[in-house]
Amino acid sequence: MIKNPILPGFNPDPSICRVGDDYYIATSTFEWYPGVQIHHSRDLVNWTLVARPLNRKAQLDMRGNPDSCGIWAPCLSHSDGKFWLVYTDVKRLSGAFKDAHNYIVTCETIDGDWSDPVYANSSGFDPSLFHDDDGRKWFINLQWNHRGNGTGGNPAHASFDGTLLQEYDHQAGKLVGPIKNISDGSPHGLSEGPHLFKRNGYYYLTLAEGGTGYKHAVSMARSKQIEGPYELHPNYFLMTAKDDPDHPIQRTGHGQMVETPDGRVYHTFLMGRPMKSLAGEGPFCPMGRETGIAKCIWRDDDWLYLEDGGLLVPQEVPGLVEGVEPTPPQATDDSFTGTELPMDFQWLRTPEPDRIFAMTGNALRLYGRESIGSAFEQALVARRQEHFVYAAETALDFDPETYQQAAGLTTYYNCHKFHFLALSHDPNLGRSLALMSCLGDWPNGAMKQHLSVPVAVVKGPVEMRVEIDHAHQQFFWKQKNRGWQKIGPELDASLISDEAGRGEHANFTGAFVGMVAFDTSGRAKPVDFYGFSYQPEAD
Repeated sequence: MIKNPILPGFNPDPSICRVGDDYYIATSTFEWYPGVQIHHSRDLVNWTLVARPLNRKAQLDMRGNPDSCGIWAPCLSHSDGKFWLVYTDVKRLSGAFKDAHNYIVTCETIDGDWSDPVYANSSGFDPSLFHDDDGRKWFINLQWNHRGNGTGGNPAHASFDGTLLQEYDHQAGKLVGPIKNISDGSPHGLSEGPHLFKRNGYYYLTLAEGGTGYKHAVSMARSKQIEGPYELHPNYFLMTAKDDPDHPIQRTGHGQMVETPDGRVYHTFLMGRPMKSLAGEGPFCPMGRETGIAKCIWRDDDWLYLEDGGLLVPQEVPGLVEGVEPTPPQATDDSFTGTELPMDFQWLRTPEPDRIFAMTGNALRLYGRESIGSAFEQALVARRQEHFVYAAETALDFDPETYQQAAGLTTYYNCHKFHFLALSHDPNLGRSLALMSCLGDWPNGAMKQHLSVPVAVVKGPVEMRVEIDHAHQQFFWKQKNRGWQKIGPELDASLISDEAGRGEHANFTGAFVGMVAFDTSGRAKPVDFYGFSYQPEAD
């Protein structure tokens, strides 16, 4: 059986593509660099991260992009002997405008050197590329209307102004011909994430609707002509949990269909697994929007339905190969002795990683740059939280000269939502530990200091640890082979979630845990981190 989620942790907007017996899923990465995650599987049960294709300045530069902007909803396809990836780089989130620029890159191999981007348009986000059976290629994307009332308006979908279709001329490297608005979606509104596929003479259009929160859904429409008109599915929706708040899989929406070589049909979707905060409030999804997959069937009316009927996706679905089980949680212990940053890790926004970190041969060296709240150049290297219960550890050696220099271990959502155990400098104590949080206070970014007096430490490496158990979070530290000591109060891990702070419709990533350094004096003080371990427990 396939157990959902198939890609745990922050992996939203899954676009699935099959090449022979190989399956690939591309997911959004927003402000995290390199851009786009691509996982591979041959059984749909176990998936391996194989590529992050947008890895150089010519393809992607997100310095200055606000939180939850950057790479939205990539679409991965294969045609003419190569892979095609279309993506959006969103430059603004708040207010009427989005400033969403769409591009196309290609590569003959999934893990190869992808091309420089071809600019497509900026009329909206969530682009998709459809390869028709007559050889023509069609580019579709949401059209954004900055004059609308936005997601809170009436009608709710005023800014989500239909799905645009235009032909793409690969030889000319540009969109050509007329632009047509082919669908306004269903009455549920907020129609985005369009994907086209073709079967039995019909063009099928799937859409993500209702916003990416708890009213999310996948809707479907079809037409005999690619430009429409499109008739809606008899149920409007292929899948949604919007009317069942007790279902363990929530926020079901935004995905894509794939057929196996023998004609079985699956559909990916983004999903959330909510929990409660320490105060019993909620729901909160600490791992953000994850990727799941559902088994579907074609009925005699030539419409697609979930195999089990209804609109709720199951936690388990039949797989391709009998007897294949999901790999149990695996601890990772990165020693940083290699020349490349381990693939579990990403950083924020900048295409110039040499300015923020280096592999020394026995450590990961971070160069303190702007603050942990910066949207331009942060020295923050982290990995996704993928389990409700885990512990993470690191050790660092650092001799700060001023309180403007700090480094340590962080659980991080964005520059307004994080907890940070920092080794810094106190004018009275010298080298010491501080514990701080930003509690979702947007746009002010006010900080809370949890220790009334910093904890003095002696010279030498300092080890740091954080333990997470659902909404419970506790930091620890030790030195000189002494045992772990708690530091500060128990913190609320639900802060590191989509729903905290501004809420689900303004936070699109997920929880990370990792290493950070800043030096707001401008001296770029280096810090060496000697390893990083992530120790999960089964959910």
